[in-house]
Amino acid sequence: MRSAASGMQAQQTHVDTIANNIANVNTSGFKGNRLNFRSLLYATMREPGASTSARQINPTGLQVGSGTEVSSSIKLHVQGDLELTGNELDLGVQGDGFFKIDLGNGEFRYSRDGAFRKDANGDLVTVDGFKLDPGINIPPDALGVTIGQDGTVQVRIAGSDSLQNKGQILLTRFANPAGLRAEGQNFFRVTDSSGAGVPAAPASQGAGFLRQGFLERSNVSVVDELINLIQAQRNYEVNSRTIQVADEMLQQVSNLV
Repeated sequence: MRSAASGMQAQQTHVDTIANNIANVNTSGFKGNRLNFRSLLYATMREPGASTSARQINPTGLQVGSGTEVSSSIKLHVQGDLELTGNELDLGVQGDGFFKIDLGNGEFRYSRDGAFRKDANGDLVTVDGFKLDPGINIPPDALGVTIGQDGTVQVRIAGSDSLQNKGQILLTRFANPAGLRAEGQNFFRVTDSSGAGVPAAPASQGAGFLRQGFLERSNVSVVDELINLIQAQRNYEVNSRTIQVADEMLQQVSNLV
């Protein structure tokens, strides 16, 4: 019964993870989660390889497991589809790398969400007002913004026929992106597992390139998640049935007393 109960708890966590994936199917730059499971301790009734006589050994032994548990979750940093938005400040990353976001208190976060806006000072910021790092400033008299695949930002100023360079947007790469800690608001935080971020110009040093006027969609597949949800539900039901059968067996024993 306890083994089946551990299976039910594991499947409940699995359903929670699937629900979060489905809920974020329209979240820009979202990366789906996947759970890993592992077996719990085994009770050894007969040791494998133990001697059964002077010339024979036990070929298999006898071990009984005690259930399962969720061992870890992993963010699947697979490329999401790039969706055309037409907004000149929307940026999609095709390939590896994260935008570096300045929280304004000396801390930084990293994101794949390239939905940027201009604040009152003309600085590029996230939808929550956090500045892009390194900062990019768009003059108030700019008639248009052009962002190249290498992150170069150029603007056309009223009364001028030439483009003016306003800096370059950089991406940050990690040795182990799956080791980043998700914190909500489409932000990731550096950990010892992820390693330190390495800044790189887009389309160089292994970093992806930028697509102006596009946003990266969530990499969650609704069809796959619905299949996983059905499997998790069936596994939960089977474990529940196991508890019911064990209870009926105990009831039969109690009736004999």
